[in-house]
Amino acid sequence: MPGENLTRAEARERASLVRTSSYDVTLDLTSSPTTFRSRTVLRFEAAVGASTFVDLIAPVVLSVTLNGRALDPAEVFADSRIALDDLAAENELVVEADCAYMHTGEGLHRFVDPVDDEVYLYSQFEVADSRRMFAVFDQPDLKAQFTFTVTAPAHWQVVSNSPQVGVPVPVPGGVNANGGADHGTATWSFEPTPRISSYITAVVAGPYHVERGELTSSDGRTVPLGVYCRESLAQHLDTDNILDVTRAGFAFYEEKFGVPYPFAKYDQLFVPEFNAGAMENAGAVTFLESYVFRSKVPEATVERRAVTILHELAHMWFGDLVTMRWWDDLWLNESFAEYASTLAAAEATRWTSAWTTFSSLEKSWAYRQDQLPSTHPIVADMRDLEDVEVNFDGITYAKGASVLKQLVAWVGQEEFFAGVRAYFAKHAWGNTELKDLLTELEATSGRDLSAWSALWLEQAGVTLLRPEVTTDAEDIITEFAVLQEVPETHPVQRPHRLAVGGYDLQDGRLVRTLHVELDVDGPRTPVPALVGRPRPALLLVNDEDLAYAKSRLDPQSLATAITSLGAFDASLPRTLVWASAWDATRDGETPARDFVDLVLGNIEHETDSSVVLVLLRQLATTLDLYVAPEHRQATTVAATDRLHALAEAAPAGSDTQLQLVKAFASHASTPGQLDAVAALLDARRTLEGLSIDTDLRWELLTSLVAGGRAGETDIAVQLSSDATATGQRAAAAARAAVPTPEAKRAVWASVVDADELPNAVQSATISGFGRVHDRSLLVPFVEPYFASLETVWAERTNEMAQNIVVGLYPTDLADDERVDVLAATDAWLAEHADAAPALRRLVVESRDGVRRTLAAQAADRLRD
Repeated sequence: MPGENLTRAEARERASLVRTSSYDVTLDLTSSPTTFRSRTVLRFEAAVGASTFVDLIAPVVLSVTLNGRALDPAEVFADSRIALDDLAAENELVVEADCAYMHTGEGLHRFVDPVDDEVYLYSQFEVADSRRMFAVFDQPDLKAQFTFTVTAPAHWQVVSNSPQVGVPVPVPGGVNANGGADHGTATWSFEPTPRISSYITAVVAGPYHVERGELTSSDGRTVPLGVYCRESLAQHLDTDNILDVTRAGFAFYEEKFGVPYPFAKYDQLFVPEFNAGAMENAGAVTFLESYVFRSKVPEATVERRAVTILHELAHMWFGDLVTMRWWDDLWLNESFAEYASTLAAAEATRWTSAWTTFSSLEKSWAYRQDQLPSTHPIVADMRDLEDVEVNFDGITYAKGASVLKQLVAWVGQEEFFAGVRAYFAKHAWGNTELKDLLTELEATSGRDLSAWSALWLEQAGVTLLRPEVTTDAEDIITEFAVLQEVPETHPVQRPHRLAVGGYDLQDGRLVRTLHVELDVDGPRTPVPALVGRPRPALLLVNDEDLAYAKSRLDPQSLATAITSLGAFDASLPRTLVWASAWDATRDGETPARDFVDLVLGNIEHETDSSVVLVLLRQLATTLDLYVAPEHRQATTVAATDRLHALAEAAPAGSDTQLQLVKAFASHASTPGQLDAVAALLDARRTLEGLSIDTDLRWELLTSLVAGGRAGETDIAVQLSSDATATGQRAAAAARAAVPTPEAKRAVWASVVDADELPNAVQSATISGFGRVHDRSLLVPFVEPYFASLETVWAERTNEMAQNIVVGLYPTDLADDERVDVLAATDAWLAEHADAAPALRRLVVESRDGVRRTLAAQAADRLRD
């Protein structure tokens, strides 16, 4: 039986047999809080006499009619497929079913707002979950026209991809049995879509608050804009800022892409319990509602929202107008949107240092992913849907975007976008593969990209660049070369277009005094342009971050960085130094405590909010995992005290102050540190400019809970004053952090043994479970973890299963003498050679984290 999987071979065969024309989808969202009625009329052409199947996941299939012939659902429907035999040249399929509301963020998700008990729905269909809402050929290359008709409670907003036709029509005697208020029911009709893929269709419904605007497209059309959120969040919705970024993105992309916005309207909907950051549904983009800021957030988060808005907007062209044929080319969607959104942020918004953020956040993700045993080429081999589900990773997004940036530097930005414009013009509303894009880029750039593609898109792995510098007695460079080291598992030498930069101290500032661009290829590339020049105090072999490669500093440059890291005039070179130090720590080349010292000695000088955010995350990983265990407690206590001192000394009301307070609270463990957290929480100690708002109160309280200084009573009191969905998630995380065996067993039972938590609460609970100062609390769950893996993978949806498999893996016990996590992992892998490849991939990746942890700890011991 096929279960819920679909292979690439099956998709190709089906695409060779059928051509879809249209879907008329009728939904009734008023009948029940558990299921909804779905009626699909699908029209398609087919090879006469052929057999195929249509996709549907539903608890009950009521009827199936093919070309007027009734089929018995009991005979033709199994798992996720309806068998279709003896097809005609022109076919009409009618399927009626009761489909299930989901609580996993997949399909049609249902959420009840605890503030007012109102029901909110949204759809999330990528990769293949439109089949949870209607009968469909659920693969990207079978595009069609979609027309939605939706009956819903009359006081709701209903949004789909296309504009609404007229006004909702009241249903005589209609009753809302779906929950929330009952003011009768009504039916919404929507205009047909252009030919699009099913995974970017959408229905979002509920009593959403909406604010509207408009803009003028490059072709003179007025494009209506809508911004939506739950009614209970409306006071926090900053629509003007959201639409400012949106308008900037529209103007930038229409000019760069040479194609007016391809859809009739543009709605942006902030929805509850969303698994990802956003989803590029055509004309109806959904976002994680945490992007509606109810408390003060770091500027890094505000920037992240802006880049996400621009990322999804780029998808309207690259992904929605032109779509990959199969998921092998998922990177074509995501890498391009990642590159384009960063470029737009840097050139069309106030976030002019977006490439610094990209280097710190995205490229570090790519480097991390590219060193895992599961690393893969950018153009991946996606054999089936399960492969795809675990491939929304740092290669598909960040490495692909990094390589595109490097390609643009090589061929020229004008030539690159000329090729993109030709690509859109030729393939609008169609499906493509990599070769289609490369054909247009070759034509506009005049370069043969086959060799570039073979090395960069079709080979995995990241190389390491080191400077080799020799000077004479007067410190004049006599020889300089860039060395390129390749990993043993992927020994591929790649060409790089990069810059070598030199920096010297002038009036207390590190200023660039030397800059040479060159092509690096092979194990050793001499740089004769530097010979005979005075040696700068600090040398960067990937200045401006053009190349996708890790880099190292020579000893003199590292010494300069340690003493003068805050002296850089620009943020990007400082970020490259941070990245080099972090890579050396992760790779076990330098002691972890050296990185701790570097961060704590220089973070106060860091001006970029996103870099501060990343550094504090890296500091946490270093303290938790990479410092040798015999030094961990003393190093962590000292680091936490330093974070506290830095927070108290930070400028009042600054972004850095807020981030340092949060970091201090997350690490606080000693009586004195917990006293300081408690004093902030109950206002016995105040920091000028720091507001202890609702979300920060939860973070401080959870710190006290994890430290054994607060418990259920305190959590209940805080929840009573914040009885919201966000409050419920925060309370779940806090309860999971209670440092008792009983609390940990209760968490395990709720997450692993039972399957009743909605996705957002499950994620919060898992995050709290691992927040311990006494790691012995986690030891009893190592054996149950491995024993549960196959059952979890078989019985949960993909998102929920991944949360458990990754989130509960016992990485924190890597060095614990009471359990051998590495051996337990190897035993499971040996005994489950036939487990689902996607599941094995996640376990193998987690194992590599343990291996890296032990290697970093061994390097840290050498410092003694």
